[in-house]
Amino acid sequence: MMTPEHIALKDSVARLIEREIDPYLDEWEENEIFPAHEVFKKLGSAGFLGVNKPEEFGGMGLDYSYEIAFCEAIGHIRAGGVGMAIAVQTDMATPALAANGSDELRETFLKPTIAGDYVVCLGVSEAGAGSDVASLKTTARKDGDDYVINGSKMWITNGMQADWMCLLANTSEEDGPHKNKSLLCVPLRENGKLLPGISVQKIKKIGMWSSDTAQVFFDNVRIPQRYRIGEEGMGFIYQMRQFQEERLSGATRRVSALTDVIEDTIGYTRQRKAFGRSILDNQAVHFRLAELKTEVELLRSLIYRAAGIHMDGGDMTELASMAKLKAGRLCREVTDSCLQYWGGMGYTWDNSVSRAWRDLRLISIGGGADEIMLTIISKHMGILPERK
Repeated sequence: MMTPEHIALKDSVARLIEREIDPYLDEWEENEIFPAHEVFKKLGSAGFLGVNKPEEFGGMGLDYSYEIAFCEAIGHIRAGGVGMAIAVQTDMATPALAANGSDELRETFLKPTIAGDYVVCLGVSEAGAGSDVASLKTTARKDGDDYVINGSKMWITNGMQADWMCLLANTSEEDGPHKNKSLLCVPLRENGKLLPGISVQKIKKIGMWSSDTAQVFFDNVRIPQRYRIGEEGMGFIYQMRQFQEERLSGATRRVSALTDVIEDTIGYTRQRKAFGRSILDNQAVHFRLAELKTEVELLRSLIYRAAGIHMDGGDMTELASMAKLKAGRLCREVTDSCLQYWGGMGYTWDNSVSRAWRDLRLISIGGGADEIMLTIISKHMGILPERK
């Protein structure tokens, strides 16, 4: 799947990361936030925030395989929170807008987001509605030509800095939970200041420290109805489609991160001595690392297969769910195994393997928990019991 052109893109992204991101990661981790506007503007100016987005709105217009190459590149950022925040901008909060938004809406929100002038966040999860998206309570009530929004959203990556949110809300009371929702582009800030009716509260996490996460509250927030993405009542379906790119992006970034964990562990165990030889020379260690590397490469192949189906216009839901599930399991297995080989140093705070151990745990929860992935896979297999 990776041609010389894909590799050239990855190399260009890697050079920008090395120059503009890597030197500051420890500082951003300590501060529990990174300067998203500054970083995204540099990525946007290089064209990297719209690799597979339409050219007329500032994107490169390349096929989806190049977005996978981009995700592989940002997966090597040695603080998972930064890569995740970038992926919100490219693969989580903008695919539905790019595919279903009006030209006016894409000009207003997508174009400056691709340019890095705007930071975006995705508003789906709530305190009482995480994996069960259909049960969300946030409402957008029609009032004249506007929607009036009330409710709150939880676990919002980029929430402390975002200029706008791709919000999933209930826009009617008559239809069922899968037909009463719409996706809306909701401005959150103007000139860096929160708009009236909007408030945020920071959430402290186990890992992903450099990425700011917030709960966002809406109190009679008014937006024009023309800020709706696509058709009213289609929000649940649009978001389910958008989830597939989010999940494959997450799995792809973890392939790169896990590869780095294994390589770091090889380097450490090669120089660490015990009983007269390196830790790496023990068959139990180098066989285990070989096994883990094989599992990671199998995941990469699954991702490429899913991406190929998506590019051909097919439904990658089953394979994307499998890839995310497997990525989550491997993130636990690889980081825990490798941390063990670091010995006491692995249990200290300030090294790459312990940071990966903290950061990568999230993929089994965020964007649909492992159990949701198993439910989706079972449904596609035709073995999911009917609800009574």
